Amino acid sequence: MTAVEPKTHAPVVLTEVTDGALVIAINRPSARNAVDLEVAERIESALAELDRRDDLVVGIITGAGGTFSAGMDLKAFVQGIRPATPQGGFAGFVENPPQKPLIAAVEGYALAGGFEITLACDLVVASSAAVFGLPETKRGLVAAAGGLLRLPRLIPERVALEYALTGEHLTADRALELGLINRVTEPGEALAGAFELAGRIVANGPLAVRATKQVFAQARDWSTTEQFDRQRDITGPVFASSDAQEGARAFAEKRTPKWTGS
Repeated sequence: MTAVEPKTHAPVVLTEVTDGALVIAINRPSARNAVDLEVAERIESALAELDRRDDLVVGIITGAGGTFSAGMDLKAFVQGIRPATPQGGFAGFVENPPQKPLIAAVEGYALAGGFEITLACDLVVASSAAVFGLPETKRGLVAAAGGLLRLPRLIPERVALEYALTGEHLTADRALELGLINRVTEPGEALAGAFELAGRIVANGPLAVRATKQVFAQARDWSTTEQFDRQRDITGPVFASSDAQEGARAFAEKRTPKWTGS
C-alpha cells in the first residue's frame, strides 16, 4: 500500500488501488486504529480521490493489525481535539459519505465511532470474530457520529435503542441476523470478502452504480408524489448514456461490456 501522508512518521492511513477499487486502511494498530484528526483528514482526502477518479468504482475501508477501529481517540479528545473535519464530520466522512459505494471490511472490534464508520458505509463484510457496538454511554458520551441516526433506520427501533442505551456488543452473527452486515467470512478473510463483493460491483456500469447509490441515499427524503420525478433526474442521464447502449449491445452479442463511464 502507498502512504497518503508525509514520510516523517508511520502513515496513519494507507491506500491502494486494485482493479477499480480504492482500499483505505486505518493504520494505528497500537491504538486499536482509534480515529484522531489526522486520520479523519486522510480518510476525507482518500474518499475525495475515490469520487474524483473515473477509474475507481468502489471504495473499501478497513483497519490494519486485526482491528477495524475502536472509535474516537479518547486521549486526543481529553486534550480538546475532535477527530472530525468541517465538511465530512467524524472520520472525515460520516456526515458526507462519498458518492460512490463504500464497503467496510471488518476484523476484530468496530466499536463506538468504529461502528459508526461501518454504519456510514453502504455494505459491510465482517469476520466471524468481529464485534460491533456503541459503548459511548459507558463513557458518559453519546454516539453522535451517526450511530443514533443510522442504527434505527437499519434495524428495529427498539432493538437499536437497547444497544445504544446499554452499550452492549453485537457479534457478527447477530449483526448478520439483524441485517447490519452483508456477509460473514472466516477470521482474517474480511478484506478478501470485501474484494470479492467489490469485484461484482466494479463489473457493472460505473454510471449506473453511482446513480443507484444516489437514489438509495436520497429516496428516504422524497415524498410519494415526487419520488419518480426525483428519481428520473438521477437515472435519466444513465439511460441516455453510451454505457447504456453498450450494455444492451453486449447482452445481445453475449459478450462482456466495455464501459467508458460516458
